[in-house]
Amino acid sequence: MDPERLAAWEDEYQAVLDSLGDPAVVADQARLRDASRRHKDLEALLSVARRLSQAEQDLETARQMLSDASGEDRDFANAEIDQAAAEAAKLDDELSLMLLPKDPNEGRNVIVEIRGAEGGEEANLFAKDLFEMYRRYAEQHGWRLEVLSSDPSDRDGLNEVTFMVKGPDAWTRLKHEGGTHRVQRVPVTESQGRIHTSAATVMVLPEADEVEVSIDPSDLRVDVFRSTGPGGQSVNTTDSAVRITHLPTGIVVSMQDEKSQIQNRARALQVLRARLLKLEQDRVAAEQSEQRRSQVGGGSRSEKIRTYNFKENRVTDHRVKLTLHKLDRVLEGDLDEIVDTLLADEREREISRAADRRV
Repeated sequence: MDPERLAAWEDEYQAVLDSLGDPAVVADQARLRDASRRHKDLEALLSVARRLSQAEQDLETARQMLSDASGEDRDFANAEIDQAAAEAAKLDDELSLMLLPKDPNEGRNVIVEIRGAEGGEEANLFAKDLFEMYRRYAEQHGWRLEVLSSDPSDRDGLNEVTFMVKGPDAWTRLKHEGGTHRVQRVPVTESQGRIHTSAATVMVLPEADEVEVSIDPSDLRVDVFRSTGPGGQSVNTTDSAVRITHLPTGIVVSMQDEKSQIQNRARALQVLRARLLKLEQDRVAAEQSEQRRSQVGGGSRSEKIRTYNFKENRVTDHRVKLTLHKLDRVLEGDLDEIVDTLLADEREREISRAADRRV
């Protein structure tokens, strides 16, 4: 462990700690949020770095013991060297992973949008299955799930649904779910037992704070209308539904689940901020069209990220070439094996990129 690097982190940690007690920082939500996140990151980083420094000192001490030892003392010194070297190597690997570029959305809550895509009503039924899968997954991880908007279809499916997932690791474990999900099964409407292929799209967005995304009211067109349910029947006798159009980008968000126009407007703005944050992050990364297409594409069956085959009780994630024959359990929310594989793949690619930068 480079002593100068460790000292620099110690100094930065103290400076950040001092800033958290500064009234000017406390009064500024954006600065307070950034300082709190950096404090948490440095605290974890320093914990590992200090232990690594101590392990390296122990290793050096054991090597000095070995040079002066004889007989059984040499065996003891060699054992100490092996133990200290193994601990130092483990901590060095851990520190290297912590120093990889951080996901700017880590720790955020998540907004998920699911829509039935190709396949008619069967796609809407599958969209509901996906929603229930994520609801159960959220329950297993102790996250809070809140439906922001839903549009039921005529046959008890979902044309679309938008929901918020709140939890410290919700973004990390859900961010790879965005994309086209394909289902292969016999629809309930199929009388001759033929397998059909349908698709639903999932969009995963990081929740944006108001201080992060400033929206000029003059950039918005707000329309109000009467809420409707499946088949067009009225579910509300007042104009409480809200449709907000962000004129500069053309993004449209509609909300109608709440009886209050004010509540629907607040939820629509919440989703709009999330979409604008993602749009800006994509622009900064110069990958806007590629990133959005990698998540949703056109909703075509050929653009799938994952296939759910009911006949074979099989689920396949095509990005990491992982196939599991436990679709029934996956739909019950048992997603961790898939998610962990995706995260491991992401980590390996980050390590490879970091190695390339050092060359």
